[in-house]
Amino acid sequence: MQNPGTFSKLVDCLAQTFVIAYKEPTEQLTTALTQAGCDCTVLRQVHQPGYETYSPSFLCLLNHRSAWELALRSEKPTLIVEADFVPVKNFSELPPPFDPADADVGIAWLYTCAAQIYSIRSDFAQGYSTSMVAYVVTAKSARLLIELAAQIEKEPGPRAYSPWDSGIEYYLRDRHLHNYVPFRNYGEHGGRPNPEHGKNKLSKAHRADVLYGKLAFAPMYAEINGEVNRWQWLKGRVYGRIKGFGRLLLMKYLRGAVIKKSSQGGQLIRWAIARQLTL
Repeated sequence: MQNPGTFSKLVDCLAQTFVIAYKEPTEQLTTALTQAGCDCTVLRQVHQPGYETYSPSFLCLLNHRSAWELALRSEKPTLIVEADFVPVKNFSELPPPFDPADADVGIAWLYTCAAQIYSIRSDFAQGYSTSMVAYVVTAKSARLLIELAAQIEKEPGPRAYSPWDSGIEYYLRDRHLHNYVPFRNYGEHGGRPNPEHGKNKLSKAHRADVLYGKLAFAPMYAEINGEVNRWQWLKGRVYGRIKGFGRLLLMKYLRGAVIKKSSQGGQLIRWAIARQLTL
């Protein structure tokens, strides 16, 4: 089992941190990350002529691509977070969710959605996630993600809805990179329900199932008329925990087929159960 004291801190592994934003406020997020030791830069999308015809999903991809292009210049990994990410208070003390000695890191999620684990390598779990709320990439993986963005621009094109984030793990794994999921989430998705997801028969809202600690500040979904509503906040966290337990019990986080094929079956089961044993 991963021991936070065994490895170097995540913030020591990073060269830079980019906050992806459009018009959202980012002061609380950048303050929290800066205090944790991250070198933060906010990347705000500038609306260009023609963007009004683009789907929100493609505009989001363009925003992330701008961060990937900057990640190409760095020898060390880059942290990328969306404006509605809420880190935990002890973010500065947390270990990296990936093996720092791995030269083939693809993507390492700090926040997971619909996660699955496939294997454990050097006490780090490799697996699948969707959602790009908070993640780490390297120059090698950023180059491949830029290529993926170019493919999506051609097909299905900028005006069509594309769940591009759900295909990133497969894309990088097919190119022999290793993708990591954290033992617990380093923060929460604080955004409100996404209407575009609802139109495409996807879950409108997703929350962290289990966190590494208390949140640094109130998520946006907990605000009503500009005031923090503790009941709304509690509902969001309870929803995340219940869904996490449900995915564990229904064997969606760790699938039966994975256990049968793996030589690490017992280790995977212990990982999947242990991560839920927290308040």
